[in-house]
Amino acid sequence: MSESTLFVVSTPIGNLEDMTPRAIEVLKQVSVIAAEDTRHSRKLLNHFGIETPMIPCHEHNERHQAEVLLARLQQGDSVALISDAGTPLISDPGFVLVRTVREQGVKVVPVPGACALVAALSVSGLPTDRFYFEGFLPAKSSGRKKKLESLGVMTNTWAVYESTHRILDSLADFREVLGADRYIVLAREMTKTFETVIAGTVEEVEKILQEDSNQCRGEFVVLVEGAAVQEEETVDPDTAKLLKRLLQELPAKKAAAVIADVSGYRKKQLYDLSLTMK
Repeated sequence: MSESTLFVVSTPIGNLEDMTPRAIEVLKQVSVIAAEDTRHSRKLLNHFGIETPMIPCHEHNERHQAEVLLARLQQGDSVALISDAGTPLISDPGFVLVRTVREQGVKVVPVPGACALVAALSVSGLPTDRFYFEGFLPAKSSGRKKKLESLGVMTNTWAVYESTHRILDSLADFREVLGADRYIVLAREMTKTFETVIAGTVEEVEKILQEDSNQCRGEFVVLVEGAAVQEEETVDPDTAKLLKRLLQELPAKKAAAVIADVSGYRKKQLYDLSLTMK
């Protein structure tokens, strides 16, 4: 490779056949591979006959390694960044490294491939024209519930990652905060031998896991249907006319408050309407 480049390389999340020919070729040709866990990644490299040396680059040493790798890139080396599985930086280390080398004008190139989030979204049957990814929820129930309260009002599809030892506790919090009837999709062990996709209400999905402990094992993507969009009540013509007249005498906030007192409409709704009139 003639030009110094940092390649952000996706690796399989389970099924080794998802490794792309391009990813294999890049990993063979770069000067060094920055791996989240070199012992874990060694098995992958051995499987594909990749002999490129590795150095560890994880959340505990990334700032230091970013400077080390930047120096190598500036000397003409090429570097590949991989995580334990899937696409680096998606709930995995790599942000510091990518930002550091980009700020120094080094070329950064993606080598796309597997990603548990995208794989789960593609089979969820939920709307994906807009979606939000939170990553992992807080480990403690109190923090998790607080986060779920803010996520729960979103009207678009949203997703989180969850682990084996917390999935049932998380679903209990989902039920408490979002309600038993919120529709969710649980994607477990994507691309692996025991891949499972379960869809239904929170209560239905929780019951399935409670009755079958095997369904509690593995790595999870939890996808949640967005909250229903609340239809805004239209202000009737007479009230709108009265508000318009009152705006000639009073500020918008005061006029909205007066009309709200006598009409039953919400003050904010009337205030928003008054702004369009002005």
